[in-house]
Amino acid sequence: MSDFSARDDEFHFDIMSDRWWETETAWFSFCHPETGLGGWLYTMVRPNIGTVAGGVWIWDDSAHLPWEVPYSANYTALRLPRDQSLTDIALPTGVSIRMLEPLTRYRLGFRDEGRLELDLEFQAVMPPRALRKGDSSFKNLNHFDQFGRVTGRIVLHGRPIDIDCYGMRDRSWGPRPEHRPGKSAYVTGIASPDEAFLAVTKWNDADYPVAYGFMIHEGVTGDLVSGRRIVERDAGQGWVNRIVIEAKDEFGRPLLAEGVRRSGIIINRHSFIDSNGLIEWTINGHVGHGEDQDMWPVHDWSAFRRGARR
Repeated sequence: MSDFSARDDEFHFDIMSDRWWETETAWFSFCHPETGLGGWLYTMVRPNIGTVAGGVWIWDDSAHLPWEVPYSANYTALRLPRDQSLTDIALPTGVSIRMLEPLTRYRLGFRDEGRLELDLEFQAVMPPRALRKGDSSFKNLNHFDQFGRVTGRIVLHGRPIDIDCYGMRDRSWGPRPEHRPGKSAYVTGIASPDEAFLAVTKWNDADYPVAYGFMIHEGVTGDLVSGRRIVERDAGQGWVNRIVIEAKDEFGRPLLAEGVRRSGIIINRHSFIDSNGLIEWTINGHVGHGEDQDMWPVHDWSAFRRGARR
């Protein structure tokens, strides 16, 4: 049984405090595994100051910097429309979201004429899964994650690309000040609705122990209770080239996920950066894909990169 209801497809402004950093987000990911293309639609709303941020990123193996990837639109402070529900909204960032079935099915759109047209549908393959551990990187936000199948088409610089993949969405609402960042990772992988995982590592721990997550194995979902993330980084660029997740869930079942980076993008998200890789996984013997979001405070990443260049 889900911890959430159709009410959670709406904005949560009525239960937020009056602090300026109260924030609500809606994120969807998709990819084209055959070509290493990845994509995000991201919306971040701050109702108390009346702004909406985010947009769309699309990347492949040709570039990793946001100003060099095939498409990047990342707005910071546009006016929040007050006359629309999150269940059917067209944002000034260009992102549109329409709920077709509560907590299950969504129509996603974006249009930047001549550059990108996006028409996708997200169909959940699991109920929303609540954040279940307070020492994860999301701290005191209300938060859920949900795998789904993403289908439809994008037209990227005039080139149509049919999308049929598994992706992830998440929702959060609560306090999110911009000076909050710590070093952590958010890692997803899915081979099928019966074989998937999410692992979030503990803040500011060099050994990357798993703080929170879940595994779906043979169709049964269990919370991760222990584990670690092991990475091999590119010597020149610093991003994760190879990754292993070793963990156990609440039923004592082991998770072994081994991944290789296909492509990636580095996104500057206020006072931290997200070195995000599209990962090709083997998950308990099943082939799939997902992401490794390698999150660093900007100054820590800068120091790490300066040290690597010496």
